[in-house]
Amino acid sequence: MWAAARRFEAWFVIPAVIGLFGWSMLALDAGGLTPPAFCASGTSWLELSSLNHALAFNSPAKLAADWALMVAAMMSPLLFTPLRHACDRSFARRRTRATLLFVSGYAAAWMMAGILLQAIALTALWAMPAPAIGLGLVAAAAMGWQVSPAKQWCLNRCHRRPRLAAFGVAADVDAATFGLTNGAACVGTCWALMLLMLLMGSGHFAAMIAVTLFVFVERLENPAPLAWRLRGAGKALRIVTAQARMRLAPRRSFEEALP
Repeated sequence: MWAAARRFEAWFVIPAVIGLFGWSMLALDAGGLTPPAFCASGTSWLELSSLNHALAFNSPAKLAADWALMVAAMMSPLLFTPLRHACDRSFARRRTRATLLFVSGYAAAWMMAGILLQAIALTALWAMPAPAIGLGLVAAAAMGWQVSPAKQWCLNRCHRRPRLAAFGVAADVDAATFGLTNGAACVGTCWALMLLMLLMGSGHFAAMIAVTLFVFVERLENPAPLAWRLRGAGKALRIVTAQARMRLAPRRSFEEALP
């Protein structure tokens, strides 16, 4: 992967730049773009008399900008593998174009999902008598979705690597369609965690980091049969354990050989 960075390969460089830009903007809080706006506004939702009043504090343009920044930061690590597939099946002169088309399709899926998820979050914050109630209900939904067969189906779709045309308009359409379908599968996988994060209030930035790490290690898991079961960071933990044993084994052998 780092060799790809040194060669400035599009499948690595473009998502890396997008992710660094997103996290940098979030860390600096440039222009007040602290997503989501309605979590950071400091407004007491019990004082809002209507959803229109809520939207007055969170214009559609502000919500869209915050959501785009949040998706750019959080989802860029998930793009490396599918983007490499798109580039490996494109001629060298078309790779940057295929990468941009894939990213555009992927972003379109998340932006459409953002409209619904932010509308649900705003409605929950407005309608619930206490924010903790809405947060608890969404947390219960996220836990149920996490162990469901439907979640596994979406994860399996995230691992799908379709055939892509190599020439002409068909190649452009396939790259954009691949991005759109991969983004839709990613939305299906992550929607509950993203909605939960939108309701975290002042803890949303820490929640963003936690969700980003979780969905990244979760994506390391191989496709599996549809079933009700716990899923998450199992493979990542096995990788860390194996690496730790490899690092410690030579040292132990050397220490045991000492008189």
